[in-house]
Amino acid sequence: MISCEICYENRPPPASDWLAAMTELAHTMEEAIVAAFESHRDPSRAEGMSAYMKNRFPFLGINSPMRRQLAQTVLSGLPRPDHRDLAAFARLCWERPEREYQYAAIDQLRKATKRLPVSFLEELRWMIVTKPWWDSCDPLSGTVVGGIVRRFPESASVMEGWICDPILWLRRAALLHQLKWKESCDQDRLFRFCVLTMEEKDFFIRKAIGWALRQHARVAPDDVTHFLMEHRPRLSGLSFREAAKHLDLR
Repeated sequence: MISCEICYENRPPPASDWLAAMTELAHTMEEAIVAAFESHRDPSRAEGMSAYMKNRFPFLGINSPMRRQLAQTVLSGLPRPDHRDLAAFARLCWERPEREYQYAAIDQLRKATKRLPVSFLEELRWMIVTKPWWDSCDPLSGTVVGGIVRRFPESASVMEGWICDPILWLRRAALLHQLKWKESCDQDRLFRFCVLTMEEKDFFIRKAIGWALRQHARVAPDDVTHFLMEHRPRLSGLSFREAAKHLDLR
């Protein structure tokens, strides 16, 4: 089995004094979002949404289209937030129990991905490991983390650390960060990350391997086919099936 040569330090969340770093715009954004969301609570819908997420989080009961519409309406007249405002806004949203607040922060980060500095990866790490589940990890990984690493190739070293991290959500994020890269995908990195994690038992890691390979197969079907056949004895059935979904494999 390939070993990790770089291990990312499992340090505590950054900016432990983050409350002191809150920006005025972040507070204004949070207040506007809270007022809008609270006025649209739907307890009956919230119960079902929480059950879908294995009751890991409470919900307000606001579906995605309504959540995005409300946020757009109340934030449209405010100044464009910079990365400090967005980091502060995300921290405030993560402090709130209902999951829609974390989704609102993720929505704003996805819109601003092209404006985020490489240093923002540390904030994203905190978001991924705090209140972690696939519904926050995946959109942060595939769009925001991936967008930063693509713009700053030197930050691939951070992904080398995440793929070795004991926190499974960081390993999943490392596997998924190239989902939207298409022909720009670093195939060697993708395949190596899959080899590093392919013998893990965790469902979310196995699913991520299959998903990442299936996406890459859209642009490099022959290479993915060769990889799958070479490593089939070590790949889980779930990873293989997901990766081979659109390939002619038996």
